[in-house]
Amino acid sequence: MAGVPAPGQTRVLILHGLSGSAESHYARGMQAELAARGIPSVVMNARGTGQRPNNLARGYHAGEIDDLTAVIQHLHRADPAAAIPVIGYSIGGSRLLNWLAEHAPSCVPAAIAVSVPLELAPCATRLEQGFSKLYRRNLIDELLRQVRAKHTHLAQSAPDQAAQLAALGPLEGIRTFRDFDNRIVAPLHGFRDAEDYYARASAGPKLCRITTPTLLIQALDDPFMPTGMAPGPADVSSAVALDLQRYGGHVGFVSGSARQPRYWLEERIPAFLQSCHVPGFG
Repeated sequence: MAGVPAPGQTRVLILHGLSGSAESHYARGMQAELAARGIPSVVMNARGTGQRPNNLARGYHAGEIDDLTAVIQHLHRADPAAAIPVIGYSIGGSRLLNWLAEHAPSCVPAAIAVSVPLELAPCATRLEQGFSKLYRRNLIDELLRQVRAKHTHLAQSAPDQAAQLAALGPLEGIRTFRDFDNRIVAPLHGFRDAEDYYARASAGPKLCRITTPTLLIQALDDPFMPTGMAPGPADVSSAVALDLQRYGGHVGFVSGSARQPRYWLEERIPAFLQSCHVPGFG
């Protein structure tokens, strides 16, 4: 945790994106901004990320919320008087929105989701087009590296879990997200196939069920998103505020110059939390 919270002090929970971790630049940047404001924060490393190995074959995905529930409950039990606003980036934002559609605890007074793949099937297709294929290639390579590293770890520590990974078959030939989701994500997490996973884990159709004050920040030029995918006011509940930016890429939103960059999210997110009267934000 960045900063040691005083009893009852707000502490912000941050969820990273696919193949990210607590070391991701956007997470570290937000923690630095919060620390400058005197607000403690913690980044939740998803299973299989960060420095600690995952002791189960299963990992995380866009609709996984059980681990998020456990972390929020842990933070709340540690200090029941503290507010826990949550920020989620990319697939972390998808997990957050899925969670918010099912939960509305008073300890989470507000939430922010950034660059979220709201409809997983068309996003998987988009990543097979044009310049987006470069993102897909790098992400798939990193995800496969994580699966191989996990198998090596589990073969020594939990052979039964390693057997579950081995049962998925060889990893060769996985080139696209549909390949990965069909052959890895779906069988490990109880989905019939990639299409079943996409249908059940997409956060977009659940935005109308959210009752917690939530800011959804999306860039219209995001290479992960198909054109025209951004939601409108009719697609969300009255608790969800839409901030659709023309530019920003995927978790980018950098303006200014190379010498003096301006990380807009580090201003916009605290401003929203202040507007929601979250303690510690003015």
